[in-house]
Amino acid sequence: MRAQPIVIRALAAAIVAAALIAPPQAQAQRKEVKIGVIYDYTGPFAAGGSQAAAIGTKIAIDMINEQGGVEGYKIVPIYADAQSKAEVAINEATRLLDQEKVNLVMGLYSSAHCVPLAQKVDAAKKFMWANVCTASSVFKGKNLRYVFRPQVHTDQFGAASCTFLNENAKAKLQKDPKDLKVAILYEDGPYGAGVAAANEEVCKKYGIKVALKEGYSATAPDLSSLVTKLRRARADVILHTGYNPDITLFWRQAREQGLKWAALIGHGAGYSQYDKLREAFGQDSEYIGTVDPVPAQLLDPKTLAPGMGKLIQEMVKRYRAETKADAIPPHVSMGFNQTWIFLTDVLPRAIKKYGGVDPEALRKSALDTDIPDGGTIQGYGVKFHPPGDEMSGQNERSSPVVMQYINGKTEIVWPARLRTAEPVLPWPKSHSYSNQ
Repeated sequence: MRAQPIVIRALAAAIVAAALIAPPQAQAQRKEVKIGVIYDYTGPFAAGGSQAAAIGTKIAIDMINEQGGVEGYKIVPIYADAQSKAEVAINEATRLLDQEKVNLVMGLYSSAHCVPLAQKVDAAKKFMWANVCTASSVFKGKNLRYVFRPQVHTDQFGAASCTFLNENAKAKLQKDPKDLKVAILYEDGPYGAGVAAANEEVCKKYGIKVALKEGYSATAPDLSSLVTKLRRARADVILHTGYNPDITLFWRQAREQGLKWAALIGHGAGYSQYDKLREAFGQDSEYIGTVDPVPAQLLDPKTLAPGMGKLIQEMVKRYRAETKADAIPPHVSMGFNQTWIFLTDVLPRAIKKYGGVDPEALRKSALDTDIPDGGTIQGYGVKFHPPGDEMSGQNERSSPVVMQYINGKTEIVWPARLRTAEPVLPWPKSHSYSNQ
């Protein structure tokens, strides 16, 4: 019986000796960064872009680990399903931070999840990196210190669609902006309300008339009364912010009531899932517009930093291999791009300059981020508004584009410097919803 302590001591000594003689790289590779990745894998948000973003995020993490990790750290993702419910997203974040002991949470598709979660994480002095959610209200006036978002925000979405209309009203719609009438429809969560507020402010600034502004619940079972109001408003253009299946419900009931208009611009989410729109509306999905960060594969690699073009090709190749899909939604680029920025810019500096992967080191490193325009796969640069700023934690260099589905392809129609096709306005007479 007395031999047991001797055996244990010998075994312990052997373990220590093995650790001492192991190559430094092998020792370093045992270090891990645990990331809680939260997306909606089920529920209505899944098909609205959340699944696509989740796949983009996973591709980035896989590629980094294949390259040996970050400064000797292996990236260990723990994936969680928010189920398209805010309370589930918050509960999952709490579980990941408190029980799984992740170093940070990342992902998050819905702004209705981001708004309360960002404040909760920040108050706990934990670190959060938002990949997809866009509501300006996540940051505006909150003075968050441990939450960062390289993604665009809803003030930019709303401004983009109205600026696009202002620039094209006379040439394409044969109307001065002051003679143009728009209807602003939106799901009444933080995302939709944020876009709608910016729509109203910027359109009115250009003199464009707002004939109707109406919100609704994304889970509403009936939107026929909204369609009736639109018939009375007689708007030329509809600016719509919705998820899925509320978009499908609106279009179906609009057809049933014979509603006609000249053009529609959506704002990301369900309107940026071209394969889903085509599945639901068939040929009527042609000429729908959408505002979103640009899908990376649409950009000319020559306008980006060296190496970005090959990175985009690899992302697209892996996404198609994973999904067998031809269409690559913008949300793939969002999930991949924001993850790549964190893993190749923020995390290495936190380790090397600030000594670790704790929230304080990650916060300081994020504030040092200074990526010029063209330095990411989506074209825009990254520099975060500092503490004390109204939008502290938000990327001040982010920017969206306006896209349109033309002849079965996703084309960039605004801004002019990135344009891949001329916008088609108004819809052709052959379009089922055309008022021409």
